[in-house]
This record gives sequence, structure tokens and C-alpha cells, in this order.
Amino acid sequence: MSGGSSRSLSHEERILWSRVARSVAPLPGKAADPEAVEAADFATLLDERPSDDRQIAVSAPSVGVAPPRADRQHRLDSTTRGKLAKGRLAIEGKVDLHGLTQSEAHALLLSFLHRAYADGRRYVLVVTGKGASLGSDGVLKRAVPAWLATLPFRALVSGHETASRGHGGAGALYVRLRRREAPAG
Repeated sequence: MSGGSSRSLSHEERILWSRVARSVAPLPGKAADPEAVEAADFATLLDERPSDDRQIAVSAPSVGVAPPRADRQHRLDSTTRGKLAKGRLAIEGKVDLHGLTQSEAHALLLSFLHRAYADGRRYVLVVTGKGASLGSDGVLKRAVPAWLATLPFRALVSGHETASRGHGGAGALYVRLRRREAPAG
């Protein structure tokens, strides 16, 4: 690739590149230590995030900290959900978390929602997958709604609801982002 501009990869691009890089076999005689490569890639991705997946799956804010009324998330009303399902209300972005670990999915989701919020988007689709193995729900299907209730996400998200069948059903969520506040002036 010659003459291209050199820019840094976004969090999403790094996660996706790591997934691709792990899925290919190195050329003969060019074997790399996959654990070292993966550790280096994700050390920069997960700057201040816990490295233990169990620490990320927090279901509620700590006891004794009552969020202000404006920070409470609400379910989407049936009219809004119906409009999203029928395409009358635009889904302005989509992120697919299939096949990611909890730490990868957490980093990607937070980055995606920050970018969507900064761009002034209102409704996005988060695909978690159903993850039905051995009769249980998938890890991400359970974890993502819990993450959306935590402090970093509450600042961005005002509500979420299971998507309609056409958008992934039980394996996806419609997410309503908060409106950006107008600058004071």
C-alpha cells in the first residue's frame, strides 16, 4: 500500500483487525507468537478497563449511589419500537458483537456508542447474538443490558429494548441515545 495516509486505527478497527489476524495461518517460516501479538493489541485497546471479564459484567451501580432522575433508563415505548421495527424511524448505526469476548465487546460497544452520540445519532442497533448453547442465553445477550445500566453507558443511553424479528429479535437491541445538550451561550 503506497502513497496512503497514515492514521491511527479506531478501537473498533483494532478489535476487528485482531479478529481477522487471529483467523489466518502465518506463512511457513513466518510463525509469530499469537499470545504476544494478541496481548500487545489489546493492551492498547483496553487502557483502563478491567482485564478480568467477570469484573466488566456489573449489573447495577454501587449501593448507596442513587442516579439522578435524568440518568434513569427507560424502555422504548411501543410506538417508537413499532416505528423502528417497520423502518419508519431510522436506525442510524449498527454494531455486531458476535464472536467477541466480553472485554472486546465492552470496549467496542462503548467506543461505538461514544462515536454515535458525538455524531448526534438517536437510534442504533446492537447485535449480541442469541448465544443459545446448552439451553442457556448467551453471555453477551445477558451482559449488554447490564452494561447499559452502568455509569459509562448511562451518560450516553436513555433506553433500550429487544429488537423486532427483522432486526435480530432476541439477539439484538434497539438503543436510544440521549439527545446532545445544546452548548450554553
